[in-house]
Amino acid sequence: MMTAVFLAIAAGGLVFLLGCIGRVVQYRRTPMHLRWELYPVPHEAPAHAAHGGSYFETSNWWLSRQTIRHRGAYWAMAREILLLKGLWDFNRSLWLPSFLFHFGLYLTMLAIAAAFAGGAAGAGSAAVLLVSVCHWAGLAAMAFVLLGALWLLARRILDPALANFTKASDIFNLLFFLVVYGLVAEGIVRNRAHGVSLSHLARGLLHFDRTIDIDPVLAAGLVLGAILAAYIPFTHMSHFIAKYFTWHEVRWDDRRNTRDSKIERSIAGNLAYKPTWAAPHVQADGSRSWAEIAAKNPAEGKRP
Repeated sequence: MMTAVFLAIAAGGLVFLLGCIGRVVQYRRTPMHLRWELYPVPHEAPAHAAHGGSYFETSNWWLSRQTIRHRGAYWAMAREILLLKGLWDFNRSLWLPSFLFHFGLYLTMLAIAAAFAGGAAGAGSAAVLLVSVCHWAGLAAMAFVLLGALWLLARRILDPALANFTKASDIFNLLFFLVVYGLVAEGIVRNRAHGVSLSHLARGLLHFDRTIDIDPVLAAGLVLGAILAAYIPFTHMSHFIAKYFTWHEVRWDDRRNTRDSKIERSIAGNLAYKPTWAAPHVQADGSRSWAEIAAKNPAEGKRP
């Protein structure tokens, strides 16, 4: 049984990693975005960001080098990733269940990292500390994810305001998390008789020790957890990757366009595309390029 569990975990982790890399490559290859012009940009200087301004307000801004304040961008990312600030600001009724669910996932990653680090450390005070971190982070992770997923599932099913935003895949995904975390939680309780912790499992995986004995319920939870990890990058749950590009390549991109720059070359490439839009006023039927469409007034020759 442990051979199948270890192979499933290794395969799930590998597919998850390759899937995430594929998503990054996919987003990196997309055409250049249309600039949003939304201010303030977090990496802007505090004097400008305080009132929603930008370096474009400075006299002769094109003569000086643009200064990027990375600390501001990192702080904005941390608040959004760890605290879901956007949800708190714009949809507060969903903030708590979403926060519980997502923070539970972060604690899961912490528990897994501590388990493997503790398994590799062997013995000593560092190993004891890592085992303790794995234990408590894992318990909190299971409680947070189960409560958050159950709460979100209830909102998806019972709240009419979410009906237009709820698809069958949303229900399936939440149920998937509930089943996986429920089985792992139940398996850990049943597994106490075997005296095997997550650190033991991690050490066994690192050394491919098939003599470890665990409860079948925990084994089923771990295998399904590996399948869930492999499944995530190929669904909209990979939005954690899309968010990075949305921030840095769309919302926060305030680079200046200069002669013979990368931006100019990207724009020239975009102008050669032949778009197909359903909106008739754009007249984008796939036969004309963006340059041709932009050079003609679509209202020309029509009565006002």
